[in-house]
Amino acid sequence: MVPATDRRIDLNADLGESFGRWTLGDDAALLPLISSANVACGFHAGDPLTLRRSCEGAVANGVTIGAQVSYPDLMGFGRRFLDIAADDLTAGVLYQIGALDGLARAAGSRVRYVKPHGALYNTAVEDEGQAAAVVAAVVAYDPDLPLLGLPGSALLRIAADQGLRAVPEYFIDRNYTPDGRLVDRRRPDAMVTDADEAAERAVTAASEGRAESMCTHGDTPGAVAMATTVRAALVSAGFLITPFVGAP
Repeated sequence: MVPATDRRIDLNADLGESFGRWTLGDDAALLPLISSANVACGFHAGDPLTLRRSCEGAVANGVTIGAQVSYPDLMGFGRRFLDIAADDLTAGVLYQIGALDGLARAAGSRVRYVKPHGALYNTAVEDEGQAAAVVAAVVAYDPDLPLLGLPGSALLRIAADQGLRAVPEYFIDRNYTPDGRLVDRRRPDAMVTDADEAAERAVTAASEGRAESMCTHGDTPGAVAMATTVRAALVSAGFLITPFVGAP
């Protein structure tokens, strides 16, 4: 938890998820609204040119770049569980961070945090082995990189135990179960689609100090309108929208 008296909050979104001639989301419209970009790393989405342009766009808008690492699952958009060995997962996460960091540095910045995507994110909530494998990759690459994840997850607990900065986030466009987990995307009530409802939830969560970062998904319908409404509500409530880590 973060102190509710801290009136700074990060607003992050998933970017770089287009591939070749296939476009997903409106990165150009989202970038002026957010403070941190979870940029795909090629395993669940994003070709090299798309990712380079995403990094360049983030730099141009003063947005912090994070590596959104995933299972190697382009066909399933990284939303399918893979029973992958720990050493394979660690190597894969290392590969993704390094690749995106190279593109970010060419754009004049660098990767400043790591966040798992999709099924890997959800698996690392409970699965100690996979959570530890992700943490091991971050520690090996750069132990100064924060790890973004679900409050109360194995991922954040193990990250903190290994000396990483563990950053809790809140999803403004997802519903939660009573025990604080994300509602399964296969259920009809998984997503929050009303922008005003999302904004109210975001202000409440920020005011109660539940998280350091608020996440909206760039691939959901109405993502730009939702981010616009949420940002305005947070600013109106007295919050400064700012990255949770470092300078862009």
